[in-house]
Amino acid sequence: MNTTTLDPRISEFETEEQAASYDDWFRAKVQEAINDKRPGIPHDQVMAEMDTLIDEIEISQRL
Repeated sequence: MNTTTLDPRISEFETEEQAASYDDWFRAKVQEAINDKRPGIPHDQVMAEMDTLIDEIEISQRL
């Protein structure tokens, strides 16, 4: 276990152990996302839905 104190000007973590633990957690989350086989929503569909939502909000603010 490496508990070397890190310089706060260089790292947001207090020790190398904390930094390594976060790195392991982050890498696991990224791998989980890569392995996720659920179908995503196409970018064009999301943008169309957001444009509609923005238009609806703008219209409601004018009333």
